[in-house]
Amino acid sequence: MANVVYLVPLFPLIGFLINGIFWKKMPKSLGGAIGTVAILASFIVSLGVFFEVKSASFHGPLTVTLFDFISTGNIHIPFAFQVDALSSLFLLIITGVGTLIHLYSTSYMHDDEGMVKYFAYLNLFVFSMLLLVLGANYLIMFIGWEGVGLCSYLLIGFWFKNRDYTNAAKKAFVMNRIGDLGFLVGMLLVLFNFGTLTYLDFFGKLGDASLIIPKSTYNWIALCFFIGATGKSAQIPLYTWLPDAMAGPTPVSALIHAATMVTAGIYMIARSGALYSLTPSILHIIAVVGLLTAILAATIAIRQYDIKKVLAYSTVSQLGFMFLALGVGAYTTAVFHVMTHAFFKALLFLGSGSVIHAMGGEQDIRNMGGLGKHMRVTQATFFVGCLAIAGIPGLSGFFSKDEILAATFAHSTLLYALALIAAMMTAFYMFRLYVLTFNGKFRGTEEQHHHLHESPAAMTIPLVILAILSIVGGYVGLPSVISEHNTFATYLSPVVHNFSHHHLSHGTEWGLMGLSVTVVIIMIAIAYAVHSKPKFKESTGIAKLLENKWYMDEIYDALIVKPIEGISNALDKFVDRHGIDGIVNGVGKTVRWGGDRLRMLQTGQVGTYIFIMVMGIVVLFTISFFWIK
Repeated sequence: MANVVYLVPLFPLIGFLINGIFWKKMPKSLGGAIGTVAILASFIVSLGVFFEVKSASFHGPLTVTLFDFISTGNIHIPFAFQVDALSSLFLLIITGVGTLIHLYSTSYMHDDEGMVKYFAYLNLFVFSMLLLVLGANYLIMFIGWEGVGLCSYLLIGFWFKNRDYTNAAKKAFVMNRIGDLGFLVGMLLVLFNFGTLTYLDFFGKLGDASLIIPKSTYNWIALCFFIGATGKSAQIPLYTWLPDAMAGPTPVSALIHAATMVTAGIYMIARSGALYSLTPSILHIIAVVGLLTAILAATIAIRQYDIKKVLAYSTVSQLGFMFLALGVGAYTTAVFHVMTHAFFKALLFLGSGSVIHAMGGEQDIRNMGGLGKHMRVTQATFFVGCLAIAGIPGLSGFFSKDEILAATFAHSTLLYALALIAAMMTAFYMFRLYVLTFNGKFRGTEEQHHHLHESPAAMTIPLVILAILSIVGGYVGLPSVISEHNTFATYLSPVVHNFSHHHLSHGTEWGLMGLSVTVVIIMIAIAYAVHSKPKFKESTGIAKLLENKWYMDEIYDALIVKPIEGISNALDKFVDRHGIDGIVNGVGKTVRWGGDRLRMLQTGQVGTYIFIMVMGIVVLFTISFFWIK
């Protein structure tokens, strides 16, 4: 099955071409069916690939070369896919969650006139994401990397008639390009110093004394790759695009900004673990940036009232946890949290879409309340998602977050304390969201109250499946205090393994678990107590600061956007218009002025011409008499 792995990205590409070419004439239901079946077919093939990689007969990694992409001089870069434990796992996540989101979208987007085009964009996105994780070298990864950036722009700005939505799409595109430049520079450094972009060749040459490559080069490559990851995975300072990306349809938020695209940075660093294991200083930077991002985003989420914005900042915070895990050398732990996060965050986003659908487009949780009486399935599944992300024992989020906290504690008690605070805030803002949305009395209009209803089966079935995965998904990675055999880590071990030499005693691990569970339960209780009878008033002090997102967008505008606009306007006025245009236009004006003056000599009078001719002869004779000898 691994030899036909090219079918996995091929099916979404075919779906994109069919829907993209015929979207104006195709019935909406047919377009949705084609888009969904294409991803389902990829999921089936991905399952076959996964079980083949998992079998004892597989001796990988397996490289499937389709054709020579670049071959010149000493540079040889094939268009090839690499099949191993890491890529096969991400194939399952992307196509599995993607299939559920496509199914959900068939109902959610049914009334939208651009539904077929929407599915074309979704299929193109999945195709690009599959290229990213399947590529056997950094160039193929980069093609997929840029592809998901393009599709993100198209999907965020899908409702392009709204100027705010198109601005959000442009913001996402530009901020991602900043990170992509770092990734591109890192690739060029790899190619210049190692003569290859293929993973297996590059990793095999790392540390080779015969190449005489200074240690600083490894650090620069690792840092450039991390800059690329900060853009795609929304870390400080390139995180502000992701909350604004909620302008797109809710299923887009679930697919791109929860389960797949934003985890591309984690995938890239985990894939390059051999490099980062040689650069501990860069790993420390990654840990600090990830932790700061987790805390900053969590503080903002505490005071947001847009249901999707809360989940967006939650995503940024959880991505920070993943980078923290990478920074302390717990690569498999970071990938484990990627998987569990894909389940419960896709569930939460789709649950929010169900709520917005029932509320007729309303997203402000201050106008909700009491929805659980009308939306039992949505309420129950959303509650499971909240429990999972909070880290309640028995659910998937508990196992992955516990691993991150344990690895962080082994690395640094200070980082652990700060990470625990971020985890506490996660539990608080998620149950604040849950209580304000589903509990208490309804606070919306009478028309909205009359419109309340449970979503159709095409929307609730994916919620139920994701809720089940959010419950059982963590049992593949049981900690050592519960089971000596960690199925998840064992599966990834041929490709990715933790770069950490610290080991905790079972007693310490049980203590850390007990502490994290205790503080999480306390925060949930506080959230219930504070928001069971909400009273909304204008925010002041620190609350206003958090509600306005620490004024980060305003700071970026003041320090970066406006100065650049000022410089651009000055260059436009003085260099472009008065300088370059002035020179070009000046030449034209000078020629025209001279032509106008010379034209005056042509009077049409024969006597004048004879006079000029005689004067010319006199001048020539005078010159020849006095100067030529």
